[in-house]
Amino acid sequence: MSLVQSAKLNGLEPWAYLRDVLARLPTHLNSRIDDLLPHRWQPLQIPD
Repeated sequence: MSLVQSAKLNGLEPWAYLRDVLARLPTHLNSRIDDLLPHRWQPLQIPD
């Protein structure tokens, strides 16, 4: 199954999900890579 299809099945907008994940990858900890999978992903919370 593709990441796009998996994102859809998890109720995510696929392109927003992929854009966010690709932006985070360069600085994301390898030990926490599972947090970027569609079933665990959460959008970044930007403080007000």
